[in-house]
Amino acid sequence: MSQPEVTIVCKHFNELSTNELYAIMQLRIQVFSVEQNCPYQDADGKDQQSWHLMIYNKANELVAYSRLLPKGVSYKDYASIGRVVNAQSVRGQGIGILLMQKSIEKALELFKGEPIKISAQAYLRKFYTSLGFVATGEEYIEDHIPHIGMVLPD
Repeated sequence: MSQPEVTIVCKHFNELSTNELYAIMQLRIQVFSVEQNCPYQDADGKDQQSWHLMIYNKANELVAYSRLLPKGVSYKDYASIGRVVNAQSVRGQGIGILLMQKSIEKALELFKGEPIKISAQAYLRKFYTSLGFVATGEEYIEDHIPHIGMVLPD
């Protein structure tokens, strides 16, 4: 399967334009709050300490996104990747795999090879395992959705 032509950009929060931040919040709300019908506090105070990896399509629309968090922001001993999201329009096109591959690559570069921990939605366990993550502990409920902690060993 060939992936659509995309542009990948990664910026620290302080480098984001207001239009970029708006597009990020719009995509996160569309998927996490509207599609998944999950009201939660998305603006959690961690964005300002994070890098934001964005994937744009040929029309310069944000179609995928992840948040890269330094060690100590979400987890005391781990860097983290969170708010992993793809627009409905690109699902099934390999963008999710590309997003995670680039997110892992950039997190390892930014955070000097620190191990990475994620809070994965439980139904995506096999997807994250295929990228090298290992489940840690039991499933738990976060924002009314089953999740599991997973670590990418260093």
